[in-house]
Amino acid sequence: MKLSLATRIFLGYAVVLVTFGAVSLFSVAELHRNRLEIRLVSQGYLQLSQDAAALESFHTNQEKDTERLLDEGSVETRRALIRLARLYFPSLMAQRLEAAQARAREVRTLAPSGEVPFVQELETRFGELANRYQVYGQAANAVFNVLANEAPAPGELARATAALRQQEASIGRDIRFLRAALSNRIKARVDGAEDRERRTGLAIITLSVLAIGVGLGATAWSARTLRPVRTLIEGVSRIGRGDYSAQLGVRGDDEVAVLAREFDAMARSLQAREAQLKAQAEALMRAEQLAAVGRISAQVAHEVRNPLSSIGLNVELLQDAFAHATFESPEEARESREILVAVTREVDRLTEVTEQYLRMARPPRPSLEPTDVTEVLASVLDFSREELERAGVEVARDFTPDTPKALADEGQLRQVFLNLLRNAREAMNEGGRLTISTRAHERDVEVALQDTGRGMSESVRHRIFEPFFSTKEDGTGLGLAVCQQILKTHGGALSCQSEPGRGTTFFVKLPRA
Repeated sequence: MKLSLATRIFLGYAVVLVTFGAVSLFSVAELHRNRLEIRLVSQGYLQLSQDAAALESFHTNQEKDTERLLDEGSVETRRALIRLARLYFPSLMAQRLEAAQARAREVRTLAPSGEVPFVQELETRFGELANRYQVYGQAANAVFNVLANEAPAPGELARATAALRQQEASIGRDIRFLRAALSNRIKARVDGAEDRERRTGLAIITLSVLAIGVGLGATAWSARTLRPVRTLIEGVSRIGRGDYSAQLGVRGDDEVAVLAREFDAMARSLQAREAQLKAQAEALMRAEQLAAVGRISAQVAHEVRNPLSSIGLNVELLQDAFAHATFESPEEARESREILVAVTREVDRLTEVTEQYLRMARPPRPSLEPTDVTEVLASVLDFSREELERAGVEVARDFTPDTPKALADEGQLRQVFLNLLRNAREAMNEGGRLTISTRAHERDVEVALQDTGRGMSESVRHRIFEPFFSTKEDGTGLGLAVCQQILKTHGGALSCQSEPGRGTTFFVKLPRA
């Protein structure tokens, strides 16, 4: 049975994963075993060994106290020492033995099955020691009773002392045997752990090398299987860098060819999608900017428009009063009139800026009617003729005969053309040629306004429709934004082409009536 490309790659890497998984499981199992061994020795046998050492030390001290008691000549001192021995030694020894037995039971829960008998034997020995210390206590009481007399009987004291020392020697020997057993067990477990660690390390290294070999073999086999994909990868990397025009053109019926054709289709789809998203992003950004302008415009109109009207009216009244006023000299009269003219000019400029903000904030809904675009253009050009001639601008009209009517609001359309004519004139500050042409398309009417001005860079051209962006020192940056907004409400569009030093062309598109 012929396996697919994906199946072959999957099987190859499945072998690698299984191999490395087996190595990992073996390593984890050995590490867990070593951890249990360390825990048994550190938390179990070492603690029990310390308990046995404490018992031995306590028993040795007790033997020394007994010798001191036997050597003491003072009756009162002997009696005081006996009271102390009876009060402290039995309870302390019982506590230590009970703690050792409890620790042994705890270690039995930690120990593996092979160590349970040894731990049980330790627990039994601690229990036997507890029983032996009860017998030892009786022998010690017998000695204490004899020594408590002012004149102890020598024979009775010798017999009691011999029995006590026999018990002490037997208990001490048992404790030493217990410590020796624990020490030997600890040494055996540590030696075994070290040996097992060496063997585990060698096994892990061997298995790791084997797993690496299997991985390298699977990688080489996969690389050989995927060799035809190299062309596909190169083409896809071009697409990843943004070159959506890249077409792989891989032929065949295998999986790689099918994948290549899907990538070709995806590249074409991405190219179209990117263009659409870019246009939508630009439209969204302009809409947000226009919304911000609208909020600002309402405030500007409220705060500025009414005072400007009052200032303009007062200036007109002053101009009328100047006609009947007398001055000390003609120079004073001329200077005063120039000041009023300058104030009037600034008031008119601020009024125009306010009107632009108002048009941006509350654009009137267009009254769309069949409109003769060439007639509107001719009217606007006649209105601006003197201004264009003073600027040295030569106008060339290239109107297509029988240009169809467009669906537009004549007043708003005049506003758009007047703004574009003003921009063209200002771009040709040393004079030039302005060519206005019309073209009829299947669904719209196009008007092109081409000047021979200084042009603009690509970065500037991308921002000319942004509100408040202007390359003029005294510009508000709202003219083109308003024009574009007007044309969008008409169902049309405004676009631009420009190169530095080669002029600018604006294209106005309106839907046909």
